[in-house]
Order: sequence, then structure tokens, then C-alpha cells
Amino acid sequence: MDLFEYQARDVFEKHGVPVLGGIVATTPAEARAAAERLGGGTVVVKAQVKTGGRGKAGGVKLAHSPEEAEARAAEILGMDIKGHTVHRVMIAEGAKIAEEYYFSVLLDRSERRYLAMASVEGGMEIEQLAVERPEALARVAVDPVTGIDEAKAQEIVQAAGFAADVADEVADVIRKLWTVYASEDATLVEVNPLVRTEDGAIVALDGKVTLDANADFRHPDHAALEDKEAADPLEAKAKALGLNYVKLDGEVGIIGNGAGLVMSTLDVVAYAGEQHGVGPANFLDIGGGANAEVMANGLHVILGDEQVKSVFVNVFGGITACDEVADGIVKALEILGDEATKPLVVRLDGNNVVEGRRILDEANHPLVTMVDTMDDAAAKAAELAK
Repeated sequence: MDLFEYQARDVFEKHGVPVLGGIVATTPAEARAAAERLGGGTVVVKAQVKTGGRGKAGGVKLAHSPEEAEARAAEILGMDIKGHTVHRVMIAEGAKIAEEYYFSVLLDRSERRYLAMASVEGGMEIEQLAVERPEALARVAVDPVTGIDEAKAQEIVQAAGFAADVADEVADVIRKLWTVYASEDATLVEVNPLVRTEDGAIVALDGKVTLDANADFRHPDHAALEDKEAADPLEAKAKALGLNYVKLDGEVGIIGNGAGLVMSTLDVVAYAGEQHGVGPANFLDIGGGANAEVMANGLHVILGDEQVKSVFVNVFGGITACDEVADGIVKALEILGDEATKPLVVRLDGNNVVEGRRILDEANHPLVTMVDTMDDAAAKAAELAK
């Protein structure tokens, strides 16, 4: 889950990272009141959207009075920035900036560890810096067991070339940002820019935080950070039902057991659908316990997608045998009743496959077509979707 900037600011403050005051507003009047609460001086009105390039799009503006903050908020609220509508702004304290830096820590999946990146040239898009001047961006591996302690923080500031007069203070902020990363189960913590103000303070002026949804059970407070307004209603429904579901743009609904199998199914459906002009409509992994209730919940979500024209159920019997899956499909269709109106192509293989196919044969449901192989089943589902 990606956080808005104002949420990242609050999380930083919670863990002792130095930040400036910031108040979120959803109307111009609220923006004016926020500017007054921050002292009535210069503030920055910042669009709160989960995308970059806000400044270039006109979503970040200075205001020198509460009245001006109200006017700037009126200009920004409702803007479209790269497909994201601005529903709220953050009124942030202004700062007199002497230098801008960059720091991030993220999950390096390829190396199975964390990676810290730092530069004394912050403010610009880091992707551009990494391409044009890669030597200006220090990359330091971080051991997941030890994390960023004092020695590692000093290694990072030295690799990035921070001046001696700021190195210790920057290292201290880096350790606090690591605390955010570890304590909140994040996969990304980024500050751009991390600044030195004219009075010598090191401050996180803008932050990005991505939280690992797999750790939600450890953080019940993270539920309050979710942007429910922007959530896809089908994804929200699936989440409430405990399903691993991601909405896509195609016409063939997909149900499988196991993330690897579902990913492979997406590929074969995409390939088979090319000649019919259709593609996969979703990722849905029902896991190992494909009983009737789980199957019914999965079908309920997929059939609720108006784009879906057919459904491909692709199951390899393992811990859950094929006869249990087949029984689940039959009972799920009974549970759904008239809600089930779209054709299902079912491919079963693995443990107890013969019995599973017998159960579906005997049920003889008019919506269900059994196909033996994955490729042929994908082709049939694509044909039916067209």
C-alpha cells in the first residue's frame, strides 16, 4: 500500500524523523484555516496524489498568506495529475533550503536483501540522476538481520559524499528512517528532498512510503491509512472476502490455486486471446482450500465484473484434491443460483483428477465445459469470451 505524502509525514514524525508541520485540507476554506494554524506565513500547497511530477503539473504552489493558500488550494483541488484527481492538499510549512539530498531504503528482491540509496544531489527525479550520472547515486547493501545501525549509516553517508559538517546529523536521520522502514514493515521509504535548511537543520521535506500488505496482521492501525475512495470496488469486495484478487482489463475471468499457476494462466490466456481480441480480466488465487464457499466467493467477485464474458477455472490438485475442487464448483454454482450466467471452462489436473472430472460430468451443469489441457482450456475460454 502506497501512502499519501501527508500520511508518510505523519509516520515519519511518529518515529522521530525531523519534519515540518503539515495539515491536510479537502476544501479551500480548510486550506486557509490550516495556513492560519501554521502561523499565517509562507506555506506550500501540495497536491496529494500517489504519482510523481506534481510540481511540473502545477500541483505544488507557494502561498505567502492564508488568503493566498485558499486561492492556491482552489486551483489545485480537482486537478488531474497523470490520471489522478486531486481530492486533498497538504498545507506544509515553508523552509529556507540551503542544500537538497536524496535517501531511500527499499527491498532488493533480486539480491534478497535491502538496499539503501543516497545522493547529495536531491530534488530532481532520481531515475533521471541514476541514468545520466549514476556515480552520483550511492548504493549500499543492507543486511536484513543487522539493518542500518550507526556503522552502516556512516558507511552510507561516506559513500554518498556528504560533507563532514552534516554527515553525523544525516546519519542520525538515516537511522530514524530505517526505524520507520523496519517498524512499519515497509518495502520502500524514500525522502526526496532531504534538506539542510539555512539554520543547519536536516529535515525530511517530502516522503514516500510503501507498506507491505502481507504484514497487515501486525499493524491493525494501517487499515486507517487505506485510500478507500480510490480502491477498485471489486478489489475491495475480494479483500473483504479474504481473496487474493487483482482487477485487470480483459474479458476472461481467471480462478486458480497457487500464485504461480495463476500467473501462468494469465500468460496462456493472453496468448490464446490474441486471435479473439480478448485477454485476462483478473488475477485470483484461491489458495489450497478451494472449498465450495471459497469457490463461490471467487465466482461472486469475478461475475460481478461487467467486462467478464467467460471464466477459466484452472486447478492443479495437490493438498486440496481435484474431487474436493469439483465438489466446490458444483456447490458454488448452487449457492450463486441465478447470479451465475457466464460460461465456465474448467481444467483439473493432479491429485484425484479422475474423480473430480466424474463429479463435474455427473453434475452436467449447462455453464460448465471441461477441457483436459491448460492451453486448450485457455483457447476455449477466449473463444467463449468473444
